Amino acid sequence: MKRLFDLCLATIVGVPLLLPLLVVAILVRLTSPGPILYWSDRIGRRNRVFRMPKFRSMKIGTPAVATHLLADPDSHLTPIGSFLRRSSLDELPQLWSIFRGEMSFVGPRPALFNQHDLIQKRSEYGVDQLLPGLTGWAQVNGRDDLPIPEKVRLDTEYLERQSFMFDLYIIFLTAIKVVRSDGVAH
Repeated sequence: MKRLFDLCLATIVGVPLLLPLLVVAILVRLTSPGPILYWSDRIGRRNRVFRMPKFRSMKIGTPAVATHLLADPDSHLTPIGSFLRRSSLDELPQLWSIFRGEMSFVGPRPALFNQHDLIQKRSEYGVDQLLPGLTGWAQVNGRDDLPIPEKVRLDTEYLERQSFMFDLYIIFLTAIKVVRSDGVAH
């Protein structure tokens, strides 16, 4: 049921977003050298690595670490990088990962391949058995501002409470957060 919902919603959302996706792609290309998409190695279900696309918001050569770990994150942003992140437009290519079955609309956000502490804690609590999500319970409860133990606590709560209605609630809260740019790091 969840997979069918993901495919239907990705199609319903994806078709009207084709033009905005094209516009963002052109803007990324025109405002900084390098590829339009950044393919990030992420940890998926059962701790398998997959390649997750995002519109590139950082300059070429930026270290592959969580943004909050960079000494001066602003210095790594492309001219439109801050806007892409605040608006969450950089996340739209992840619809591809949903179509491929590597992600869901709702689940724990996929960890970076080098976030060993987060990966280990999620594995301890069984969260690694979930398909990662475009959004999740931790996302709507703090996003980038949460320390790892709190993220894992919220991911575990999602694991225990997951249902179709809970997913719809999280999607609704996500829409509100995106409009307000709540909890976005740069």
